[in-house]
Amino acid sequence: MPESLRYIQAVNHALAWALDSRDDTVYFGEDVALPGGPFGATKGLHKRFGDRRIFDTPISETGFLGMALGSAMTGLRPIAEIMYADFAFVAMDQIVNQIANTRYSSGGRWTAPLVIRMQQGYSPGACAQHSQSIEAYLAHTPGLRVALPATADDAYQMLRTAVTSDDPVVVAEARMLYPTRGEVRLDAPVEPVGGARVVRPGTDATVVAWSRLVPVAVEAANQLAAEGIEVEVVDLRWLNPLDFDTVAASVGRTGRLVVAHEANLTGGFGAEIAARAADECFADLRAPVRRVAAPDVPMPAAPSLQAAVVPEAAAVVDAVRRTLA
Repeated sequence: MPESLRYIQAVNHALAWALDSRDDTVYFGEDVALPGGPFGATKGLHKRFGDRRIFDTPISETGFLGMALGSAMTGLRPIAEIMYADFAFVAMDQIVNQIANTRYSSGGRWTAPLVIRMQQGYSPGACAQHSQSIEAYLAHTPGLRVALPATADDAYQMLRTAVTSDDPVVVAEARMLYPTRGEVRLDAPVEPVGGARVVRPGTDATVVAWSRLVPVAVEAANQLAAEGIEVEVVDLRWLNPLDFDTVAASVGRTGRLVVAHEANLTGGFGAEIAARAADECFADLRAPVRRVAAPDVPMPAAPSLQAAVVPEAAAVVDAVRRTLA
């Protein structure tokens, strides 16, 4: 029986499942043990599992991600939390040069079965160094699996999948989704890595989104439905491995494509989807692919300024209308 949970509660349940069902799983990061996590994701877990399974680290992303790699190579399945995705740039050598290349550079003798869990994106009052959406940087790196759950159920299912993967997985959550609520299948079997999902069927245009922009795209589709325009919404879910077949099948049904993400426009992963659509779906497209994204500016802290930068339903509605013009 599914249980109604907030997104952040679903994350907590997934972490509890991992620590309870796997003796080889440990969890560490900044303020994750005694404080219960900066956003409450690990609330109660230290009391339940003890300081050998979940513990705080110094403020050194490079240090504790190196520890994650070493422990993963020697028999554990660590989950390392980066408090804000922006802080991952401090440790990009560990992530890009070491963790992502472990299987290849060892000729398959070593693997790195670890999870890097982080949250990203804007929130009211957060500054430019705490508001970036960095999924395109990560998806550009061969050897990394990249997951962006958009619902409470996916927050639970995809994190469990990440923990059981033999490859390193980055799970990037949108903190603006933490208060959202949904039905979570706590007794569902663990899913395989990968797979996009059609979350709203439609016939007139396809909107591909991920993370926070999925509910935004659904809101836009519902607004357009009142005008008689039926939009199909595809939640990409995983950027690596990328399930482009689901995207292509949807474009084949609708003939039009809009790609929406919170990250800024230039170099965003939406450009990859648009390029592949031009290459693989050209015969099906009846209009140019449109992209919805933040402009190429630092994310401001003031909510009034954020409102002028962050893409919301109105921007998706406008992009769909332009494909139909």
